[in-house]
Amino acid sequence: MNLEIFDLGLIDYEAAWRLQDQYAAEIAAGIRPPTLLLLEHPHVYTFGRKGNADNLLWDETQLKEKGISTYWVDRGGDVTYHGPGQLVGYPLIPLGKLNQENRLPDIDYVGYVRKLEDMLIRVLMGYGMGAGQIPGKTGVWIQADAYSRCSRCKPEDQQKPAKIAAIGVKVDASGITRHGFALNVNPDMSYWDGIIPCGLTEPVVSLADLIDPVPSMEEVKAKVGEVFRQIFETR
Repeated sequence: MNLEIFDLGLIDYEAAWRLQDQYAAEIAAGIRPPTLLLLEHPHVYTFGRKGNADNLLWDETQLKEKGISTYWVDRGGDVTYHGPGQLVGYPLIPLGKLNQENRLPDIDYVGYVRKLEDMLIRVLMGYGMGAGQIPGKTGVWIQADAYSRCSRCKPEDQQKPAKIAAIGVKVDASGITRHGFALNVNPDMSYWDGIIPCGLTEPVVSLADLIDPVPSMEEVKAKVGEVFRQIFETR
């Protein structure tokens, strides 16, 4: 498939959500090619369809002081954080079409998520990071031997794998993917203190915690776009 990639820079969460709706409708109508949106968000916590309000640890006063918005959205998963320094990608890709009964055929939803994980693992390999998947969990993880390089991280956590990228997706009624992935490049990691991310207790890490100098956001966006094309344009 031919793929368009747009760099939206720093964009409000709700504005990007509306843009996904617009572009997905155009893709379903055949007037726009499959599209990948790359961007950053202002500070925001989003809860997916499995969201649990108990996983939000900060109260309204703290959220206001930190300038954090909150949204309940239609992706999979629980709560996660987005903010400056984190690369967010929203792939809008057709996985299937409505049949004559106005239903989606069987689509490889899990296979799509695994491809997103594989894409991010390949990107991280380019920076010398040994990342991987954990059976039964969604996202991309840095193994403990690499995570132990993190100087700011708690000593008791350094023998655990750490999450460096989160994934939460939806496939709409027309078979178009929404939402996507978030890769921690160089965000303010203190914002994860306000949530139990994805309802899990494992530590969270960024590229900036592990390599010096940290690559620029522009460089990481270019690499993600390149590897994304390699994986998805050959579908």
